[in-house]
Amino acid sequence: MILHGYFRSSAAWRVRIALHLKGLPVETRFQHLGKGEQLSPAYKAVNPQGLIPSLVLDDGAVLTQSLAICEYLDEAHPEPPLLPGAPLDRARVRAFAQVIACDIHPVQNLRVLKALQARGQTQDDTRGWAREVISGGFDALETLAADRPGPFAFGDTPTLADICLVPQMANARRFGVELRWPRLSAIETACLALPAFSETHPDRQPDAE
Repeated sequence: MILHGYFRSSAAWRVRIALHLKGLPVETRFQHLGKGEQLSPAYKAVNPQGLIPSLVLDDGAVLTQSLAICEYLDEAHPEPPLLPGAPLDRARVRAFAQVIACDIHPVQNLRVLKALQARGQTQDDTRGWAREVISGGFDALETLAADRPGPFAFGDTPTLADICLVPQMANARRFGVELRWPRLSAIETACLALPAFSETHPDRQPDAE
């Protein structure tokens, strides 16, 4: 398989974590977001949205959107599972993950920030808005995970919820958010003790700057 990504992309990091947890080998190709490489005709032939990550399977099929990729990997390679067995528990994990992927993360997307600045918003304005969105989302996540047992978000093993949370915690730091959520911080600490999270960290990627 081939993973198209960028070291700093939290969406690409999610997929790196899932691949590592599953023990699946992958070749990585890098699309530098700051230089606009994801918008090249060659890459848009892979992903017409010009977004990362994209995962090219062994048979040439292309998957896009990080949560869809993670769920495909979980269905195609069930062990270890990234979603609980019970339908209610799966729904709770998906909801936690989607708070991040659908509500929090898009505001820190480079494409969105550049579009806002092109419309007259200052960098301070856009970063301030990003911090507000992260903080409000983390308030909700802290509550959603507060009564869940185990060191991870939903039990004794990492799930799709943890795969989304750890990259978003790194994003929060990058935008200057004071991390005042003890449950989320404890989950992050438990995750980073695992190679699947620590070895896929942006700072440890070949294209890191």
